Amino acid sequence: MTRDIYRELGVRTVINAAGTYTMVGGSRMSEATLEAMASAARNHVVIKELQGKVHDRLASLTRNEAAFVTNGAAAALHVAGAAAIAKRYGRPFQTLSREQIEKSEIVVHRAHRNPYDWSLRLLNCTLVEIGYPNMILPTVKEDLEYAITENTAAVFYFFMPPGGWTARGALSLEETIEVASKRGVPVIVDAAAQVPPAENLWKLTGLGAETCIFSGGKDLKGPQASGLMVGSKEFFSWVERTAFPTYGVGRMFKVGREEIVGLLAAVEQYVSSDGDERLRWAEERVEGAIRAFSDNPVVKAERVFPNEAGQPFPQMAFRFARPGCAGEVLKLLMEGEPAIFTMAADGESVFVNPMTLKDGEIDAIMDRIREIGALFAEREE
Repeated sequence: MTRDIYRELGVRTVINAAGTYTMVGGSRMSEATLEAMASAARNHVVIKELQGKVHDRLASLTRNEAAFVTNGAAAALHVAGAAAIAKRYGRPFQTLSREQIEKSEIVVHRAHRNPYDWSLRLLNCTLVEIGYPNMILPTVKEDLEYAITENTAAVFYFFMPPGGWTARGALSLEETIEVASKRGVPVIVDAAAQVPPAENLWKLTGLGAETCIFSGGKDLKGPQASGLMVGSKEFFSWVERTAFPTYGVGRMFKVGREEIVGLLAAVEQYVSSDGDERLRWAEERVEGAIRAFSDNPVVKAERVFPNEAGQPFPQMAFRFARPGCAGEVLKLLMEGEPAIFTMAADGESVFVNPMTLKDGEIDAIMDRIREIGALFAEREE
């Protein structure tokens, strides 16, 4: 009998209708990925040798010169920043003085500031901001050119296509790379949630970014505590001298053999999967929900595209004819059986993202939405 650890601990499982959010465990790993991790755990290996083999394989799978597995996208961003600073000085990061690190600058658009850039701030380098998080005074290439100095170690770029939650006001990635490359400054791209499409694994670095970072535990469906860095061989020579198992800042971000192998297995499956077929399935489920609730007087289903992360993947929003009810709907969904976790789209609607769902789960969510709609209707009588 398979052990049910959550039942033993008294932890309630939920249907994840929100998407690949870390707070609810990201994605589910496939049985093939779980078996690969279990296989890795059964024996000891020399980690450096395992890294070399896996990283070469990941680079080939993602059509990049180099790749590296970290214990999360945030850790990858920290390592990338440290590697850029080390590259600037031409010596390992752990040999630099506090003054040298503080003097080093990483340029970032104000529109790209967010809680994840703590990974850079914790390096104790200097963040130099350009532009504004709006279009009152649009950012131009000269703004970036003026910001780059002899102390600039890198330009950080938070990549999210239009439609996601990133503020307007930044240069395009292409323009950013154009300016930085002329000055010999590496561009670090945070694209943690930007698969699908799978082509982003090679398209963004193909534009000239030295490294692009993806979360292993989101749509790649790898271990939650994993991150994937891809990029140029020259820049990754500094990543390898900075990241685990090297002593220094990289040592804090230990990644086990299980995560290394698990992410490889997940990426192998991801790049060979049929993204178009998956997209058609999601569109069919969204269309089906819209039809199913077309005659419902209390709640309607709407198509949302792209989703809130800017991914070209459809999701649905269930809108209730009851002002300000979204918080109550979320509470009722979590209190039901099965428990359903999701996010509010606005004051009257909640998201249901097919990305993390199976057919039976979508059906269960729709049944519960109907029940909540009927409950609201009874209150109005």
